[in-house]
Amino acid sequence: MSAPEPLRRRATLTTAPLLVGALLLAGCTSNTPEAPQDDAPQQAAVANDEPGDTVTIGFSAPAADHGWMSSITRAAEAEAEKYEDVELRVAEGTNDVNVQISQVEQFINDGVDAIVLLPFDGAALTPVALQAMEAGITVVNVDREFSDPNAARTTVLGDNYGMGVSAGAYLCEQLGENPDAVVAEIAGIDSLPLTQDRSQGFADALAECGLDVDNRVAADFTVQGGEAAAANLLQAAPQIDGLWNHDDDQGVGVLAAIDAAGRDEFVMVGGAGSANVMREIQEGDSVVKATVIYPSTQAADGIRLARLIVQQKALGDLVEVEVPRTVQLYAPVVTSENVDQYLPTAFES
Repeated sequence: MSAPEPLRRRATLTTAPLLVGALLLAGCTSNTPEAPQDDAPQQAAVANDEPGDTVTIGFSAPAADHGWMSSITRAAEAEAEKYEDVELRVAEGTNDVNVQISQVEQFINDGVDAIVLLPFDGAALTPVALQAMEAGITVVNVDREFSDPNAARTTVLGDNYGMGVSAGAYLCEQLGENPDAVVAEIAGIDSLPLTQDRSQGFADALAECGLDVDNRVAADFTVQGGEAAAANLLQAAPQIDGLWNHDDDQGVGVLAAIDAAGRDEFVMVGGAGSANVMREIQEGDSVVKATVIYPSTQAADGIRLARLIVQQKALGDLVEVEVPRTVQLYAPVVTSENVDQYLPTAFES
């Protein structure tokens, strides 16, 4: 097993957070005497942001080799900095499964309170995550699921199937009046379940308006791969009415191939929600008319949830007194009508 990657200790300093909470006041009816004030039932305030005991959180994610993954780590660090009671230890990003396993083992040996883990390979990291849970360490699984649900206290997920549904529903709105519309798809890595889920959601949504995918190619989430895949697609399909590209990072290459081919007859939808694609949407002179969000804030949510779990707090907007086992984030469509709302939190490809 490879030696652990160096860990960076991060002490977070911030101004005192606001104390938020709600007090449920006892009511009375006209024919029911008001109970004495001391006996009035009250719901304890849920002070999620009130400082508590220090929570030491270990964080590990794959290497930041594209914009979305880079944003994942930056957002996690920024979230930790908001809390004076969070100490975040960030392991060096790696795409080596054995190195990531050793990082988690180091966190276990250090006795951290929680581990927020976006695994390079969910199945491969499951055994060491189980070890952490058995050691009494709260594990929050992000994005790529473990093969055993017991390996995490809480899992934060994007919605890959929902991305496909959102993209397909948008193209149905744009093309639904044309039953002969030609629809194309540029997927990510076909062997990944997330790609399969996205494609299935896309096909299911298109079927609702009588359309299907006429031309499909797969890339690899890189700029170079996106450009090559798009060039092959454009050569094979002389006419396209609607195109969905799964990933805005590879979309940089996709758009380069489209420009090189001089093609502009179709409506294109992006995927993941990068800032550069949103600016294309804002400017309005590109084939890109929309993108579907796959939040790069998942690890930041994981940091916040880990803090709540360790401090035995709940989500303030839920009646439930425990943090949920699974949190799945929505996959909204960003268009020129709402792009200003999403651009501030978008990642740069």
